[in-house]
Amino acid sequence: MEQRITLTRSIAAPPSAVWAVLTDLDAAPETLRGVTSVERLDDGEYRVGTRWRETRVMFGKAATEEMQVVEAVPAQRTVVTAESGRARYRTIFELTPTSAGTDLTMEFSGVSGPLGAAAQLLMTVAGPLAKRATTKAMRQDLDDIAAATERLG
Repeated sequence: MEQRITLTRSIAAPPSAVWAVLTDLDAAPETLRGVTSVERLDDGEYRVGTRWRETRVMFGKAATEEMQVVEAVPAQRTVVTAESGRARYRTIFELTPTSAGTDLTMEFSGVSGPLGAAAQLLMTVAGPLAKRATTKAMRQDLDDIAAATERLG
């Protein structure tokens, strides 16, 4: 079962500035209100293979996921994946230059493995709530990235 959410936010800054904020993992807890900590699992620049543990508060509880960059085209596009139990998550960020700056599109998708009858029922009931919470968290991330980028510009 796959869920997909896509949101776009216009930012009054060039793609290079948005990219700098988006890929500054060490500053993520200060930039993104939903992120409480980031633990780097490697050194160096943001690139394919970069890994970190990110802790967020969702549904009032802290959750830590190990993230990995699987695609990185500076100032254009990056793809980050994570796995948790039977679920695989993928987040795509695309930066599109505009006359006013950049449109930053964030697409989040999650795929779960086979579910038993009870888990399937739970997903049917809780799925819409989880989608609303995820959409809200994504919108907040986009707003936070925009605010941090525009402050620098």
